[in-house]
Amino acid sequence: MSALLVLGLAATTLGYPTVSKHHHTPLENATDYLVSLGPRPYYIINNMTDSPLKRKLQSCENTPVSISGFSIGHRGGGTLQFPEETIRSEDAGARMGAGILECDVTFTSDRGLVCRHDLCDLHRTTDILLRPELAAKCTTPFTPANATSDANALCCTSDITIDEFSTLCSKQDGINASATNVVDFQAGTPPWRTELYDTCGQVLTLDQYIDLVDSYPGYRNFTPELKTPPAAVPMPFQGNYTQQQYASDMISAFRNKGIDASRVWPQSFTYDDIVYWLQNDHDFGRQAAYLQEFDTPADLAAGMANLSIARAAGVNIIAPALPMLLSIGGADNKTIVESEYSKAIKANGMDIIAWTFERSGPLANVRKDEEYYYSTIADVITHDGQLYEVLDILVREVGIKGLFTDWAATVTYFANCFGLEGPVGGSYS
Repeated sequence: MSALLVLGLAATTLGYPTVSKHHHTPLENATDYLVSLGPRPYYIINNMTDSPLKRKLQSCENTPVSISGFSIGHRGGGTLQFPEETIRSEDAGARMGAGILECDVTFTSDRGLVCRHDLCDLHRTTDILLRPELAAKCTTPFTPANATSDANALCCTSDITIDEFSTLCSKQDGINASATNVVDFQAGTPPWRTELYDTCGQVLTLDQYIDLVDSYPGYRNFTPELKTPPAAVPMPFQGNYTQQQYASDMISAFRNKGIDASRVWPQSFTYDDIVYWLQNDHDFGRQAAYLQEFDTPADLAAGMANLSIARAAGVNIIAPALPMLLSIGGADNKTIVESEYSKAIKANGMDIIAWTFERSGPLANVRKDEEYYYSTIADVITHDGQLYEVLDILVREVGIKGLFTDWAATVTYFANCFGLEGPVGGSYS
């Protein structure tokens, strides 16, 4: 019996699809490019309690790994250790086998489109406050901490031009709210991350991101998220730059580069953006992911009621936060199970892409730290080996088509072991 057949039978036993060649994917395995995962997947497996899942994952420890569209590089995919939304994070995510790589799209004062997770996070994620000529342009200049108030600043991509943005150095996201000067304000990286690679991470414009991802061996795909401007940047920006023009400009960047719509997975938390793409750029809009983050029972109920409306409008993919998809149940009420919200999405005929894996630090601390991504299952989370147990439930019960991750290797390993290909571009109507 061939090794491939053995793996296929093992996958079927655990309830996974076998590797199928009937579902086209544009991802290719470049012979001159090594997908490299490093030690983390093996650390997680070693930290698991004994189970059929652990033994299955162990059986894949010395098999070659390939690029997988199931593994989606969140803010690049190397974000656990590299400054987010940078060439270095994208490079790391690509090297770890992410088949889809992300750029969160914001705009500058001259309406250039750039990659930042938040329109107004430059004071947290770059060295802008150490550049006096640029710091002077921030929406809220730096104010030192005092006896009654924390240190504060607010610097937005819309405060500066695209050329000025491109001079910035990116750093790990974080601030020191006790700082009395801008140098000390730069600190604040969570202790479970690292500043080892904080050596001027090169920021990206949207055009540069497209060129970079298109250059990686293996024919990677794109997932740009149109970031909703905060209250500090009211729309229409400068009186005439509308949300619709902003949404159109993001898609135009891919058209102008000759990127086929089947390779692009647009995202937005703003429902009107998704509808705009469906109505005006349908080839792109039909595989747009409607991002959702509902944290209260009332919001979840309202979101569930609106799923049929979204489906009727043509939405094909819902992208909820992890806690919306998981809950605790089972006969012992100690088992991680699929949430009712997840079931409702599927009942309305839509696919699910989830976010975000590997964004939480050591799982032993999630309950103590009230960590968001495990908030609905924190009572049964105790150790890092459960990462793969959670992923197993997301795949087998929830049926996710892809998973955003801050460390692509973890998801790439699992996807390879079970033959998970990710969403299929061009398959939606």
